[in-house]
Amino acid sequence: MITSFLLKSLDKRVSIAIILLLAIAVLVPVLNMSLSASNPLQIPTYVMQLFGKYLNYALLALALDLVWGFCGILSLGHGAFFALGGYAMGMYLMRQIGSRGSYGDPILPDFMVFLNWKSLPWFWHGFDMFWFAMIMVLFVPGLLAFIFGWFAFRSRVNGVYLSIITQAMTYALMLAFFRNDMGFGGNNGLTDFKDIIGFEVQADSTRAVLFAASAIALALSLLIASGIVRSKAGKVLVGIRDAESRTRFLGYRVENYKLFTFVVSAMMAGVAGALYVPQVGIINPGEFAPGNSIEVVIWTAVGGRGTLIGPILGAILVNGGKTIFTAAWPEFWLFALGALFVAVTLFLPKGIVGTIAELMAKRNAKAQAAEKPADATGAEQAEAAQ
Repeated sequence: MITSFLLKSLDKRVSIAIILLLAIAVLVPVLNMSLSASNPLQIPTYVMQLFGKYLNYALLALALDLVWGFCGILSLGHGAFFALGGYAMGMYLMRQIGSRGSYGDPILPDFMVFLNWKSLPWFWHGFDMFWFAMIMVLFVPGLLAFIFGWFAFRSRVNGVYLSIITQAMTYALMLAFFRNDMGFGGNNGLTDFKDIIGFEVQADSTRAVLFAASAIALALSLLIASGIVRSKAGKVLVGIRDAESRTRFLGYRVENYKLFTFVVSAMMAGVAGALYVPQVGIINPGEFAPGNSIEVVIWTAVGGRGTLIGPILGAILVNGGKTIFTAAWPEFWLFALGALFVAVTLFLPKGIVGTIAELMAKRNAKAQAAEKPADATGAEQAEAAQ
């Protein structure tokens, strides 16, 4: 029943994007593993790993677009949900190291042995099981979003005040995770991963599977997001974005719609973080930095908020540009990023996808307007002939 509802909610652009992502999930790993390095069609592992990161960033941008583009909630704290999902995966990966760590302790991670921890903290229990860690990837960011949203939305905190509060939340979490006594590795974070579900993390085959998982997770999240925004609830979300007071006066419980969307978005961000960590090999408090959340806003704005496809495109393009730009002129990247955001705000306020859609709509309208006089003239000539 849920599957049929989601499939009915697809439009042409989203359907094409999902098919493309599923094709990439199969094609890229095949080209990486089945062809020799001398073959020009072979995709190197480092390129596959890099684009795997881009797909995770795209999922994070899609999560933000769900609340910002369709509900009007400009969150500057989605980096926190991304980092929490990453830490949940990192804790599982640390438990898989066992006695292969530098200190040989089968239970305690190396940083706990170094800091003279005597026993494993209670919140680390269960993370030796993959299924438990995956539940926490969804539960922890979702729980934080629920608690935060419950108080914020029922207090009717909106606009720039809500954005500031989300950024403050992210900054507070960053300061907390930097502390060694928090039990999350402090400044160094979690790293030196060995295995995931019994497979070596650094192996090319494992990286291929992680890439495919990232593409499939993005496709599934795009399907879910499309189902939400094209449903009756999605129309209410757009009403909240455009005229919240009027929507409230019509009898809708605005805070409930906001809370639901915010929690779903946080869970999507947590999944993105969980898939990101084994591909980069580390998670530290720097992922909570407010600047990271602001970058996600830029990706979404560049691609086009409120379009679903736009944030995915924006995340890939901006991060691809970042990779190229920082290799050539690393000291000027932040200036370039700021200039990009200003340029998009002034000249492309609807982003790349939104602007293209608007131009196509205008062209179709002109074409229809041009056809009407021709049709009318033809009708008049037919009438005169009779």
